[in-house]
Amino acid sequence: MRNGGPGRTRLLLIILIVTSLFLITLNLRGISVLDGARSGTQSALSPFQRAGNVVLTPLKNFLSDVTHLGRTRNQLEKLRADNAKLKMQLLHRKNADAQLKQLKSILDLAGTAGYKIINARVISQGASQTYSQTVTIDIGANAGIRPDMTVISQDGIAGVVKTVHSNTALVMLANDPAFKIGVRVAGTQQIGILSGRGSHSGTLQLLDNQTIVKVGDILLARGSIANRPFVPGVPVGYVTALDNTAGDIAQSATVRFYTNFGTLGVVAIVLGTPLSNPGDALVPIKPVPTPTPTVTVYVTPTPSPSATATK
Repeated sequence: MRNGGPGRTRLLLIILIVTSLFLITLNLRGISVLDGARSGTQSALSPFQRAGNVVLTPLKNFLSDVTHLGRTRNQLEKLRADNAKLKMQLLHRKNADAQLKQLKSILDLAGTAGYKIINARVISQGASQTYSQTVTIDIGANAGIRPDMTVISQDGIAGVVKTVHSNTALVMLANDPAFKIGVRVAGTQQIGILSGRGSHSGTLQLLDNQTIVKVGDILLARGSIANRPFVPGVPVGYVTALDNTAGDIAQSATVRFYTNFGTLGVVAIVLGTPLSNPGDALVPIKPVPTPTPTVTVYVTPTPSPSATATK
């Protein structure tokens, strides 16, 4: 029998069973033998746990920061995208509000005069091969647009249709140097020819040397035969300065257009007019700016003390 044989094995098993029962009995009676062992084990391992925490805590923090940094970057990118989207929506809203305001004013003006109109949106602005001041509108022959039709803005004359395609048309603006329109002074029958200057101003040339205009006079479209190219009564502008020079046969003046050509978003093409001339019905209610008078002050020079002593 080698190493005690089966008898030794049975003896060891009996000792383990008795020891287990003994420890269980002590534990049930409140004697914490195992707790002491566990406490001793924890005390022995605590230095190693603290050392592990010292080593592993920075690594855990680093990994956590990397994770949060990635999330923060994603959040920032999303916020930037949302911000850009909101800015674009706000811009579209502002443009839509401005166009709606222009359209309302155009409808009020056309309704007062009894014009039959069709609205159009300005899709581009700039020089063409023939004219320096033009806009392109988003309707054309398919909408009944023809060359030599009057184009109006919210404030008055905007230009005249020149070239027409199926779904677009080219409009020469009233400030183009090639633009000319017959006008009359509101409240009178004094007439003249207004030409564009390429800016917000035009030049008025009166046809009668007996006619006199003054600063602040309002000019309206005189109208053309069969209302082409211009219908009567449309506000054009007001006189800002008199340009008479010696030897002129008739009086000339500088005129400020009512239309702001740089902000055109919506215009209207006049398709028809009432049987009666609207006369002065479209004279703007808002007052015309009056120029500030220039005051010249003359100062009498005071003689210097040296000059007085010489005398």
